[in-house]
Parts: sequence; structure tokens; C-alpha cells
Amino acid sequence: MIIERLSREHRNIETLLAVLERELEIFDRGDHPDYEVIRAIVSYFELYPELYHHPQEELVFAKLKLRDPAAAARVGDLTLEHQKGAQRLRRVVQAIDAVLADREILRQDVENIIHDFIESERRHIMIEDRDFFPAALKVLTPSDWTEIASASTSHEDPLFSDAAEEIFDALRARIVQMEKESEVERH
Repeated sequence: MIIERLSREHRNIETLLAVLERELEIFDRGDHPDYEVIRAIVSYFELYPELYHHPQEELVFAKLKLRDPAAAARVGDLTLEHQKGAQRLRRVVQAIDAVLADREILRQDVENIIHDFIESERRHIMIEDRDFFPAALKVLTPSDWTEIASASTSHEDPLFSDAAEEIFDALRARIVQMEKESEVERH
């Protein structure tokens, strides 16, 4: 089902946000985070959510607005929120590029930009999980779902599928390493 896939993608995004947050903590301490991992996360956000995840959500949202305008109003302007997320992502890219190019940028500005992106993404996901998805499941008809499925592009997630693209190999390895470190810390 479409909502199950979107929810699963939200969990995947949350995993990446946790990795990004951990790299930010390393940066906050004055150490050098793994910029390859950070760039891979940013590349993922530029690719998958923007090109596949958000357009599919917007197809579902358009149907929700037709079936239950009040529920859609509680969710807000989904397209605008996705645009704002893309703008925040561009600021992250600019900040990381400035750091890597040794351009003048305040460490606190980099921290604020990345932290804003992480927190905004988490709030956005929470609203969708709490308000949008349940409302869509409640009011959309089987024919609505069929129409959405036929209008959407099916594409494997390049990071969380068996067909992972090469660019995400470093990120996947870092996630595995972090999971192992977390496991060691729990014992």
C-alpha cells in the first residue's frame, strides 16, 4: 500500500537524520565529522525525497483535499512545506560546501543551518504521520488509491533497497558502523 511505503520511507529518513545529527555532534565538539557521509546524506535528500517521495505524497494529498478539505486544512500546505524543506536543504549544501572549501563561515552558523534542517524534517514527518496519513487512509476510496498508484512513478529507494547506488555505499557503511557502536554502548 502507498501509505505503508511512505511511512517506511519516513523511518528511513529518520535514520539518516539521526546519522546527520551524530555527525553534527562531532562537528559541535570541534572535531572533523565524516564529510563523505554528510555529502551522501545530502545527495540522498536531493534525489529520492524530492523526485519520488514528495510527488507521491502530493498525489495523495490532492485526493485528500477533494475528499476531506477540513482534514487537508489541518495538514496545511504540503507543497509549500516540501518547498521550504528543499530551501533548507540548499542552505545545508551551501554551508557544507563552504566548510569543505575553507571559506569563511561561522561554526555556529553551520550548526544552526543543519540543526534547523533536522528539526524541520522531523516536525514535517510527525505532522504527516499523525495527521495526513491517517486522514488519507480514512477517506480515500479504493479507486482513489488505484488512480494514485497509476499516476505515480515507482522507483526503488537508492539507499534502502537492494539496488543501492554506489554513491550511498559510504553512508550505508557508516550507518552499519553507528549501529554497531550503539550496540556496544548498550551493553
